[in-house]
Amino acid sequence: MGKLTVRALRAVLVVVLTGTVFVQASMVWALATKPADGSLPLTPLRVVTILGVLAIQVALVCVWRLVAMVRHGTVFSDAAFRYVDVVIGAIVAVALVWFTVTALNAPGQREDPGVTVIMGGIGLAILGVALIVLVLRMLLTQAVARDAEATQMQDELDEVI
Repeated sequence: MGKLTVRALRAVLVVVLTGTVFVQASMVWALATKPADGSLPLTPLRVVTILGVLAIQVALVCVWRLVAMVRHGTVFSDAAFRYVDVVIGAIVAVALVWFTVTALNAPGQREDPGVTVIMGGIGLAILGVALIVLVLRMLLTQAVARDAEATQMQDELDEVI
């Protein structure tokens, strides 16, 4: 991965992380202040939003660590699996949070249930992203095994020479 690519990805990660911290702080502030009349039903949505944003932040930090491992050439190691597993868990957590938001929003959509169906479809798409990352994890497993095999073969070749 080139320096420009790493810098661009890190810039995007910083912007997204800063934005999520702002959203999270706004939600905590909204929970801490006295709610206006009629805004009490928003409390569960605010709590769920805080949890969802937290899951996104965890995934961003793990991606940052993986980019650092790529930059240092250590991504094909067992240490990378920890971060990939956390990213998968965070994506699943975001999907569960989205399904919770869908369930909280569903009673208000009785006249137009299509919105709830679309929101459920988005939740399934988020789970699909988790499956894609799981497939990428399997590819990483194969790459780590091949790297170990190549190292062993190189060691054997060095002994022969």
